Amino acid sequence: MKYFFVSLVFLLFSAVSASSAGIAVFAIIGKSRLVADTDTTIKKASITVGGGYGSDVQFFGRTGPIKYPYLNTYSIYNFKPGIFIYASGINVLGYFPIVDEVDLGAGYLFRYSKQFSGSISYTRFIFNKDAAYVIRSLSSNDINFKNTFDWKFAKSSVVFDYLFGKENDYFLTLNTSKYIETDWSIFDDKDFLSFNPTVSAILGTQNFVAEYASQARFRVDVDNTFIPGGGPSIPARNYNNGRFNALNYSIKLPIAYNRPHYTIEASWKYSVPVDVEGQLGNRHEVFFNLTFYYVFFK
Repeated sequence: MKYFFVSLVFLLFSAVSASSAGIAVFAIIGKSRLVADTDTTIKKASITVGGGYGSDVQFFGRTGPIKYPYLNTYSIYNFKPGIFIYASGINVLGYFPIVDEVDLGAGYLFRYSKQFSGSISYTRFIFNKDAAYVIRSLSSNDINFKNTFDWKFAKSSVVFDYLFGKENDYFLTLNTSKYIETDWSIFDDKDFLSFNPTVSAILGTQNFVAEYASQARFRVDVDNTFIPGGGPSIPARNYNNGRFNALNYSIKLPIAYNRPHYTIEASWKYSVPVDVEGQLGNRHEVFFNLTFYYVFFK
C-alpha cells in the first residue's frame, strides 16, 4: 500500500511555514505514496505525527524585521469520511518559552470529481504572552477554503483565507505544482525520492502590518507610526492597508525521501515580497524547511 500526503493551510508551519502562505494545516490520506502538497479524499483512518525546522517565520508573504527560526511539532487524526482534526506547537528558537504558540483546528476534505477536489478548515491560534512577537501573532482565527484541479501534467490550487482577531484580513493564494517521483530506489525497493516544484502568488489585504508595527517592541513607519527618536522630521506615510493587492511571489523546491510510512523532506523557497509597507524591511529571501512525517494507519 502506498500513501499520499496532503497539505492545506498551518503553519504553519505555516504550523508557520510556510506552505503556501504561511499557515499550514496537514492531513494524511491513503492513496498511492506519502507526498507533500497533494489533494485527495481520505481512504482510511490514520494518525500522523511530525515536526520540523524553519529558517524564519513568514506570514502570507511577510516577515518581521527580526529573523525568527523555529521548531514545530504536530499531530493529525483523519477520519474515513474526510473529517480531520489537528494540533501543533511552535517554539521560536532563542526565546524563553518552550511553547510560543499552539494551534488547534478541524476540517473536511471532499471531492467534486476525479480531477477536482477541495477542503475547508478552521484553525485557532493560541499565543504565549511571553513569546517572541512574530508577525502572525495578531491573528487568532483562520477560515481556509481550498480548491485543487489536477491537469494531469500539473496541479493548480486556489486558496481563500479569512483571518480575524485584532485585525481582519483576506488572502487569495494561487499555486501550481508538478509532482515527480523517481522510478528507482535508494536503499531497497520500498523507498524513493520525490520532487514537487511549486510556483505561488499571494494576494490580499495587510491590515495586520500596521497593528503589528504599533504593538511590537520596536516601531516601523507604517500608517503614521514613527520610528522612536525620529521626531517630526520623518513624514507620516498613509498606506491603504485594506486594499486587496499582490503581496508575494515565490518558487519552492521540496525534495523528499519517502518510505511506506514516513517522509523526510527538505525544501527551499525563494520569496519575492511586493507592495511592502513602511520599513518592515522585507526583501527577496530564501527560506529553508526540514520536516519529518510518520503515518500510523488504523
